[in-house]
Amino acid sequence: MSFSGFVVQLLNGLAGASSLFLVAAGLSLIFGVTRIVNFAHGSFFMVGTYVAYTLVERLGTSLGFWPALLLAAVAVGVLGAVIEVLLLRRIYKAPELFQLLATFALVLVIKDAVLWLWGPDELLGPRAPGFKGAVEILGRQFPSYDLFLIVVGPVVLGLLWLLLTRTRWGTLVRAATQDREMVSALGVNQAWLFTAVFALGALLAGLGGALQLPREPATLEMDLNTIGAAFVVVVVGGMGSIPGAYVAALLIAEIKAVCIWLGVVEIMGVSVSFSKLTLVVEFLVMAVVLVARPWGLLGQPQAPSRYVGMQEQPLRASSKPYLVAVAVLGIVLLALPALTAQSPYTTVLMIDLLVAALFATSLHFIMGPAGMHSFGHAAYFGLGAYGAALFVRSTGMPMELALVAAPLIAALGALLYGWFAVRLSGVYLAMLTLAFAQITWGITYQWDQFTGGSNGLTGVWPSDWLADKRSYYYLTLALVVVGVLLLRRVLFSPFGYALRAGRDSPMRADAIGMDVKRLQWMAFVIAGTAAGLAGGLYAFSKGSISPDTLSVGRSVDGLVMVLLGGIQTLAGPVVGAFAFTWLHDTVARNTDYWRAMLGGIILLLVLLFPQGIAGFVKQFADRRREARRVAEEHNASGAQDVPDVQGAKA
Repeated sequence: MSFSGFVVQLLNGLAGASSLFLVAAGLSLIFGVTRIVNFAHGSFFMVGTYVAYTLVERLGTSLGFWPALLLAAVAVGVLGAVIEVLLLRRIYKAPELFQLLATFALVLVIKDAVLWLWGPDELLGPRAPGFKGAVEILGRQFPSYDLFLIVVGPVVLGLLWLLLTRTRWGTLVRAATQDREMVSALGVNQAWLFTAVFALGALLAGLGGALQLPREPATLEMDLNTIGAAFVVVVVGGMGSIPGAYVAALLIAEIKAVCIWLGVVEIMGVSVSFSKLTLVVEFLVMAVVLVARPWGLLGQPQAPSRYVGMQEQPLRASSKPYLVAVAVLGIVLLALPALTAQSPYTTVLMIDLLVAALFATSLHFIMGPAGMHSFGHAAYFGLGAYGAALFVRSTGMPMELALVAAPLIAALGALLYGWFAVRLSGVYLAMLTLAFAQITWGITYQWDQFTGGSNGLTGVWPSDWLADKRSYYYLTLALVVVGVLLLRRVLFSPFGYALRAGRDSPMRADAIGMDVKRLQWMAFVIAGTAAGLAGGLYAFSKGSISPDTLSVGRSVDGLVMVLLGGIQTLAGPVVGAFAFTWLHDTVARNTDYWRAMLGGIILLLVLLFPQGIAGFVKQFADRRREARRVAEEHNASGAQDVPDVQGAKA
């Protein structure tokens, strides 16, 4: 560990911070004005790299390299404007979570579009003209292009500052971040202001991707890898703060650089690998910052959060048609193994559907009635799965006892993480749950001796009497039904009504003596316990477990299930889990471009049923019932108004 190496690593961090800042600045602008948590922002970064690669090939490296980078950024900006006009403008009045679902669907569509246009191979661009060599710094070689990137960050920050503080358009943007309704009342065309902001944010992301072309190859994984880091930077810096995003990008990039420089260090006789922390260091930073300063480094304290969603009817006892439908579904599920005896795969798929239903219901428990949005619910699913697997492999515990222990392990995780999470609200709460989930994933991924590391754990099979998949299916069905019914019963208890009161009006709930934070903490533990049971069932159904069970993708899948079914109905997560898992399996087995088809279906459902599938069915049934009631009242009043002609004649 030399001083020269330390300086070079710091310079590497500065170069990486510039590219990260460009993406985060665009994301911060878009969220500040439109209030959309744009999952597709990483896709704009990826598209910028691919478009720059193609333009450099067409225009030539010597004279066309720099114009190609700028044109790529402009092209991505135009793409962002088109997406905003054709899609997002139609769903601005929908709940924020459904907007997030739409942008997630865009990620799937854009990824397969890139796969179709450029193929699956990595594409490495040429060196930048004028910056092909290296400069010597303290006896070490440092790429001259990275020095150029170090300068780009402050220059873009200065240009954005001038744009937002010295132009009328910038004044309108800053005003819209504070009060969009007032800006609209003053006669400003809010729609086109949103389009311009979205296009500028996409342009910045595209520029960040284009500038990465000489540094790293273009790959299909760039979108999700980038969006996670960009979210962290925006939250750490403070939502809507461009200088905060730059400070956060510098902080995270430099901490990563220091970890790489330290490598493996002996501390009190124990070897500590700091280089392995680079996988989760940004999430560690985010967790520390949010716990200490919930609004970020340069953000402003937010007013107490208020649950925003579609109007929701009070919880009532199930109607007769609903009970009949549930009974029919139960009969079908019980008879399914016998009906599909010739197709073992159907039984396996049904086990996956049931596990997904319990996982989605547990997430809905804290998202719907409690009003807490979680982006890291996979942590409890994974803790339950790994807990069951480790108990069976390490201690020889019977599978039946391991299934009991799995939800308890998840409950302990939820008890710890929930204590910190419930002290935040809104996007900050969601991002803190994501940070905890990623920290858990990082520990699992790198603890080779205990968790198996990236290889995971194998040989996790159920007991002999459950070796037949049909027997395991019935066990899964029984436990899932019990889990879902217990969660539903809790929502109809005084605790469930108190949760909804704390969600809808926290100040009034506090005034009448409810400890809202404690209620939410208890809800976290209950939801984590149910998710842990789902994870344990998943582990034994697959016979193995890997870090993917704790990944961001698993959490996002849970979000999609809840939103697709409908967050305002208790049946929504079950319907969404069945629909999403079945669609995912069916589409993936029938086309190479399954992501685009699945994303297109999700977009179509979002546009047609913004309240979710189950929410739409419930709304339709309520309207039919109300129309029938009005018709009956009208007929009754009409019969009373008819004169008694025969009586009058008599």
